[in-house]
Amino acid sequence: MNAPTLPLNSIATRAAPSPRVAVSVLPPLPRAGSGDGLTPTQRRVMIAAIVAAHAAGAWGLMQISAVREAVLEAAPMFVDLIAPPAPPAPPVPPPPKPEPIVKKAPPPLPVIAAAPSPAPSSFVVPAPPPEPVVIAAPPAPPVVVASPAPPAPPPPPKNLPASSVQYASTFEPDYPRLSKRNAEAGRVLVRVFIDEAGTPRQVQVAKSSGFERLDASALAAVLKFRFRPPTENGQPVSGWANVPIDFGLEK
Repeated sequence: MNAPTLPLNSIATRAAPSPRVAVSVLPPLPRAGSGDGLTPTQRRVMIAAIVAAHAAGAWGLMQISAVREAVLEAAPMFVDLIAPPAPPAPPVPPPPKPEPIVKKAPPPLPVIAAAPSPAPSSFVVPAPPPEPVVIAAPPAPPVVVASPAPPAPPPPPKNLPASSVQYASTFEPDYPRLSKRNAEAGRVLVRVFIDEAGTPRQVQVAKSSGFERLDASALAAVLKFRFRPPTENGQPVSGWANVPIDFGLEK
């Protein structure tokens, strides 16, 4: 229990009744936080610095192996004080399946039978009339068509007289070198067919010179000749004519 508080004046009277001493009264103490001269922002900064200093000190203590082991030994005690987690809630049972609704089949409709119709009367098909007898006429005798007579062969081309054969242009035959080297010479009589325009159409050897190279050269030369159109009684005609070709070494 606290002792009773006496006023200062009575204490001073009891202690020294004489002579009287004057006692001065001290001013009241300022309230915490009212006269530190800090702004709210500076106060927050100071609190944050204090918290950071405590955190740094705790981290430094944790770096000491003995302190870390003591904290690890005390850890189970803190774990035991934590209430165990609540057991999981039982699963919600699924809703019951709806019972299938069985639809009743509608009752069958009554069958109304129609009255039987009278049977149709029988119909007799009349027999077809007899077919008329057709007497076939005897076949006509085959008509024999006489085949047309083959056309008469064209008359063989005639020989033109020498007086009607006139040269428009001639071509000197080529004297083969091998024939000159072998001293081959002679006359080749060339038979030539001349058309109405005076063009030689076909040549052949009428009389050989005795040398095949000279005969071939004479035939090639006559094919390059040009003749005046042969005529007979003022009409152009065609026919065969003989043209002599001479090969001589004196040339």
